[in-house]
Amino acid sequence: MPREVLAFDVNETLLDLRALDAPFTAAFGDASLRPVWFQTMLQIAFVGGVTGEYIDFSSAQEAALSLIAGRVGKKLDAQQTEAILGGMRRLPAHQEVTSALRTLKDAGFRQVTLTNSPLGVVRAQLEYAGLADLFDDVLSADEVRRLKPAAAAYQLVGDRLGVPLTEVRLVAAHAWDVAGALAAGCKAAFVARPGAALYPSSPRPDIIGPDLTTIAQQLLA
Repeated sequence: MPREVLAFDVNETLLDLRALDAPFTAAFGDASLRPVWFQTMLQIAFVGGVTGEYIDFSSAQEAALSLIAGRVGKKLDAQQTEAILGGMRRLPAHQEVTSALRTLKDAGFRQVTLTNSPLGVVRAQLEYAGLADLFDDVLSADEVRRLKPAAAAYQLVGDRLGVPLTEVRLVAAHAWDVAGALAAGCKAAFVARPGAALYPSSPRPDIIGPDLTTIAQQLLA
């Protein structure tokens, strides 16, 4: 059995947020606001972490949606709001994810999630996307009230699985997540999905690929 524990980010890494483009178009007339909303949500959550005022991911998503609506002069009704915020629980997996995760599981890798979303949300996401049976455990940084990229979030994997962080590999499509994992002492694999790029000034992970299939191939090699 491989010694490395694979800790997977969930949103955008495994699940396709483009499913929210339709409700964003319905609410705002512009699907391009969806990535703006997601980045705004991250900013709100991260500022909370820096200032010592913990903001869970779901609350940050709601606050970001309200902020974006205010910026463009829109007032969303309950149905439009639920279609977006509730839609986070109903995201499909990227096309290659199921087969890649199964290949790694069959090869003996221990696989867990490590997401900033609360446990109730990520469990609903995995069930909806048909991925729940591919993980040995579901972990959320919300459990330690320190969102990634804080070191305590990655340490949760080591503590829960009983391994040093040198035997934990984060798999993520976010440069900030990869940077946080490497700084905490983990290994990392970067899923370079369209539009994603690593920070030029940060250490580079030893595994980089355009999708999870390519990442799996490198892990197995």
